[in-house]
Amino acid sequence: MPNVIPEAKIFSCTQSKALAEKIAAAYGTKLGNVITSTYSDGEFQPSFEESVRGSRVFIIGSTHPGSDHLMEMLLMLDAAKRASARHITAVLPYFGWARQDRKDKPRVPIAAKMIASILETAGATRIITMDLHADQIQGFFEKPVDHLYASTVFLPYLKSLKLDNLTVASPDMGGSKRAYAYSKALESDVVICYKQRAKANVISHMELIGNVEGKNVVLVDDMVDTAGTLTKAADLMMERGAKSVRAICTHPVLSGGAYDKIENSKLMELIVTDSIPLKQESKKIKVVSCANLFADVMNRVHNNKSISSKFVM
Repeated sequence: MPNVIPEAKIFSCTQSKALAEKIAAAYGTKLGNVITSTYSDGEFQPSFEESVRGSRVFIIGSTHPGSDHLMEMLLMLDAAKRASARHITAVLPYFGWARQDRKDKPRVPIAAKMIASILETAGATRIITMDLHADQIQGFFEKPVDHLYASTVFLPYLKSLKLDNLTVASPDMGGSKRAYAYSKALESDVVICYKQRAKANVISHMELIGNVEGKNVVLVDDMVDTAGTLTKAADLMMERGAKSVRAICTHPVLSGGAYDKIENSKLMELIVTDSIPLKQESKKIKVVSCANLFADVMNRVHNNKSISSKFVM
């Protein structure tokens, strides 16, 4: 008899329930049943309410701070492992703590490496994630990593805008490689912002490398946290004669006064994915869903098919 691939089962952590439901619908199934019990002191315990023995299990959950999001993912991985799941894939639309990917000064942790090790110890046999803060974080894992790119969903949207005199911009030197990749796909020019930080999340000085006069500018970044860099860059470009400034950022962390900064800035539009749920609505924020991308890749992984066509850049 031919080998029959058992049906995959998809489960969600609580923080990513809305996205997980979209992914499951695009995959053509329903989310598995998980119940989370919470003690009065805040301790919680997830429980699979159906058998996962011998199955391929996908557990969907972004691990953005606070730590409860990461802890829930770890507990669900451990539960699946102890319930004898055959393959356990951690689907992390946003891999949190990734900014700590190196020692940039003495006596600090490399949190991204530590979390990679913890995920594997908890039971993950494969990782699917999107737009890591640094590509080399894949090397922190000993298990296979499918690193997807949000360009798969952003590029069709940008092309639909039919912007003339389009220029792609990086808000900092570290994002120049990403900006060049987008500019190649869009056949546009590139400009780069050079910034100096007084401390984390605080910019002391910013300069622009390149000409934006009369251009429709699209800023490209992997995440937006306080929105300080993005809004300062947008204001600087408008001062230098840009026709309009938009931004695409994969992960809408949007902490602190980010929403107010965006509303009060000269940004025409901020385009993000639903890797992290928005805390509030904003007329300037446009969400494009990454659900179809994840569902397609999960289906290909489950059926042992190539996913190379999904690596747009």
